[in-house]
Amino acid sequence: MKTVIIKYNAGNIRSVQFALERIGVTGTVTDDIEEIRSADKVIFPGVGEASTAMNYLKARNLDQVIKELKQPVLGICLGMQLMCNYSEENDTPCMGIFDVDVKKFTSPIPNLLKIPQIGWNNITNLHSTLFEHVPENSYMYFVHSYYAALGADTVAMTNYIINYSCALQRDNFYAVQFHPEKSAEAGARIIQNFLNL
Repeated sequence: MKTVIIKYNAGNIRSVQFALERIGVTGTVTDDIEEIRSADKVIFPGVGEASTAMNYLKARNLDQVIKELKQPVLGICLGMQLMCNYSEENDTPCMGIFDVDVKKFTSPIPNLLKIPQIGWNNITNLHSTLFEHVPENSYMYFVHSYYAALGADTVAMTNYIINYSCALQRDNFYAVQFHPEKSAEAGARIIQNFLNL
């Protein structure tokens, strides 16, 4: 099985590669269009800023390539947000794979509910093969200031200030806001479930 990690100017690719290696899978890091198209599984991770990342993808036509993929695709963190319609982060039109917008957290109690959300939080309302053998209320590791609203593509939810989508799914596209590669055994299970699709 050929697993590709899309290379673009957003960090966190190495930790995804290490997570794959821990379960015995080699992930090829590439921005080569033919390599991406020929993969069995595609992972689209990212940590960074939405508009810069989208500009990089558009300049290389990677935004169109990702949208046209037919094999299973997994977006992680910024990768998930870029797969949505629009992000409030620097007023950024995104890929529109998921019919939901990305909004900035606003905290009613800044000293208590800090932005970004950094740390462990539980995931609920799990409705996807991505979560097979992952218990309801499992804890995952989050780092983000922007969130995807709830919508028709929501397959898991988290509460931080408000309820929001921590996982989305439409057709062959899957995405999570948290970092499965940093979320211990439950996160490793999600990665394995994706590879098993």
